[in-house]
Amino acid sequence: MWVGRRRVTRLKNNQTQFWLCNILLVVLTVFSIFVPGQKNAEEQNAVAAFNQQETIGLSKTEKNSLTYSSPIRPELLQTAALSTKQVNSSALNDIQVYPGGQSIGVKLQTLGVLVVGHHLVKGHDGTTSPGEDAEINVGDVILKINGEPIKEMSDIKSYVENAGKSEKSLEITLKRGKETMDTSLQPVLDNQDNQYKIGLYIRDSAAGIGTMSFYDPISKKYGALGHIISDMDTKKPIEIDNGTIVNSSVTSIEKGNNGIPGEKQAKFSAEHDRIGTITKNSPYGIFGVLDEVITHEKYNKPLPVASSNEVKEGPAKILTVVKDEKIEEFDIEIVSSVPQKFPATKGMVIQITDPKLLKSTGGIVQGMSGSPIIQNDKIIGAVTHVFVNDPTSGYGVHIEWMLQDAGIIEAKPKEKAA
Repeated sequence: MWVGRRRVTRLKNNQTQFWLCNILLVVLTVFSIFVPGQKNAEEQNAVAAFNQQETIGLSKTEKNSLTYSSPIRPELLQTAALSTKQVNSSALNDIQVYPGGQSIGVKLQTLGVLVVGHHLVKGHDGTTSPGEDAEINVGDVILKINGEPIKEMSDIKSYVENAGKSEKSLEITLKRGKETMDTSLQPVLDNQDNQYKIGLYIRDSAAGIGTMSFYDPISKKYGALGHIISDMDTKKPIEIDNGTIVNSSVTSIEKGNNGIPGEKQAKFSAEHDRIGTITKNSPYGIFGVLDEVITHEKYNKPLPVASSNEVKEGPAKILTVVKDEKIEEFDIEIVSSVPQKFPATKGMVIQITDPKLLKSTGGIVQGMSGSPIIQNDKIIGAVTHVFVNDPTSGYGVHIEWMLQDAGIIEAKPKEKAA
């Protein structure tokens, strides 16, 4: 009897140990899932620090877009990041486009007429600005006058003259941000030149130079600049009605110094040498369709593209023009790059290391925006901004966001990604 009890007790102890071991194993497994490793913690800290750096001076929209990459629950983020990488990589695996590097002239026709300033009119009853009195702000876009669409500055002159002579107010439809509103404006006769005026400085077009980033030989879609085009006076993004890109030739370089960005000087004809249309002006560049496939003097076949998580810190190259129309290859360093699950305009910090480029330009200069960045025989992005206090360094945008805005790959809905 005593021996039987001993065996029963030993069996109970073995069963207790078995269950305790199983419970401990489950606890350890759960703990290992919810506590990220040291490497992941370092990566998350780097992401948070980079985001904090980016939000300085950004618009509200850009700040909101960056909050998606801030890790809220690391244990869920790790799983989500894996699935995102698989989706991004598979979406980009079959994409091959030609790298750009060509200097291009850009001409945009605004949607409506853009108000860029106020001025005073000396009338019989004193000095006033009719446009300011009508509460028309700098940055507003005049869409219609008396119900008729306005496309060019020349469209406005006859309305102003007729309203002034008949002593009637102009009924103006404005676009302010995303809102559309109506106001009334009474032209005033200027005593100095005996003409009716509305006290507004207006603009209907913009022109400049930049660099082609990539183009697709099949669809003829292209991307350039890597950043949005804003009006030089209002500093607000230009809403375009249409636009064109043309061949451009670099004539000289004004080198950049600390506090003053450099600039490419180039010549082009907005009326001739057209090579494509502009259909979109977005935070990631300008996009449209080429009239015909252009040739590339350095690359006779397209290159694959890299997702943001494939970009590595270290050596890379950019393609750009510093003289005439010759595309050259220059060495740079990827100082930092953040894998992005959602579009953001500043994904990389880059530094010019090529002695030849530093000698000729001093670093990144205006007009270089859009220069494609190549690493490990893949297009990884484009140059976008220069650091004003250090012209050798600046930002780059990841290529996948430009491809989305170009319509070459489909944008992933945020709700599905989440």
